[in-house]
Amino acid sequence: MESLFSVPGLVCAGAAYLAAVQLLRFQRIRSLEKQYGYKTRESFAKMTDDEAWAIQRTMFMLEFPFFTFKALQFALFKTYGIPTISKLLVQTSELSSPETSTKRYADTSVLIDEFMSNPPSSDRSHEAIARMNYLHHTYRKAGKVLDDDMLYTLSLFALEPTRFVNRYDWREVSELERCAVGTFWKSIGDCMEIKYDKLPSAATGFRDGLHWLEEIEAWSRKYEIEYMVPDKHNHQTANETVALLLYNAPSFIHPIMWKGVIFLLEDRLRVAMMYERPEWIYRFIFSNILVARQFVARHLMLPRPYCLRVTRHTEAFDEAAPHSLLVWDNAPYYVKPTLWNRWGPETMYSRMLGRPVPGDDGDKYFPGGFNPPDVGPQRFLGKGKEYHEQTKKRLQVERTGQCPFIK
Repeated sequence: MESLFSVPGLVCAGAAYLAAVQLLRFQRIRSLEKQYGYKTRESFAKMTDDEAWAIQRTMFMLEFPFFTFKALQFALFKTYGIPTISKLLVQTSELSSPETSTKRYADTSVLIDEFMSNPPSSDRSHEAIARMNYLHHTYRKAGKVLDDDMLYTLSLFALEPTRFVNRYDWREVSELERCAVGTFWKSIGDCMEIKYDKLPSAATGFRDGLHWLEEIEAWSRKYEIEYMVPDKHNHQTANETVALLLYNAPSFIHPIMWKGVIFLLEDRLRVAMMYERPEWIYRFIFSNILVARQFVARHLMLPRPYCLRVTRHTEAFDEAAPHSLLVWDNAPYYVKPTLWNRWGPETMYSRMLGRPVPGDDGDKYFPGGFNPPDVGPQRFLGKGKEYHEQTKKRLQVERTGQCPFIK
């Protein structure tokens, strides 16, 4: 025992651990590249929606779970820098109070996570997309949600995770992963009947997921230059959304964390939301924290094992509704009030802050879970059943996990 814990022994153990990190850190991406065999740009054109979903799921569950999730939050946040979008949110009062804003956030999250976490051809994925389409349908039909706004929002969900990972995480996204992201979100855009006519290759067709991703990124940047401008509605929705992001943080550190959120915003978005740039000391602190995290994750941490994968919903792909959330970011909507969920460490922390926990206030937070056709604002409850079923039938024919670029 003495030799095991001697200085030479500890040095050898430390060296062995660091060597293991260097040996294993890139093993998962190498394994994915070998598994799918897409070694040339030409081969990317054959990537199926099922394959793209599986590759992207690995990114979100195992490789970059923290920053890919934060990127999706900021993708939604970033849409509020467009006045036509933020004005509609103010008019519908969806973000005007904690009651409606936390419910809207939960509803948006569960629908997006349902079609991201379940295979493209699964009933759960089709259900979520059908409900999401219906919630947008009324506003699109009335001209309150523009086609360009829909395309821009889609672009952010495709682009922001890669941007966040490349900037802040332990390695950059590979070409295989970028192609998977482009393939998956092109398929989602097809399901949502979003028009690509503003993209150069819309008429002739896209070669692969990378081609689609490159064109939508170029268009998205031009769209921001023209339409992401300062507006009071942007500022109002931004303030209400930041409050949601800081929901579970103690109030005494809100001023610092507020600066942290603004620090993560691109300059154009920050200006559009009418925020001042954080002082140099905050930029210095936040930059160094991110650099330190990047170094530790790259050089000192072994790959996340599958048993510790990050999941937000129950994982039975063929499970019948209602479905439940496994984690919650603010109010505990759709979470079962199990013993752990009511008295575990996270909920004890919530209790200390005076926040509700799963099972509080009767049925207020829907502890029985959610049924996709019922998700959404109260005024939509019980509506859209016929539209939902028609959309599901269309998706069952059109979205079967095939390659979205081969006609």
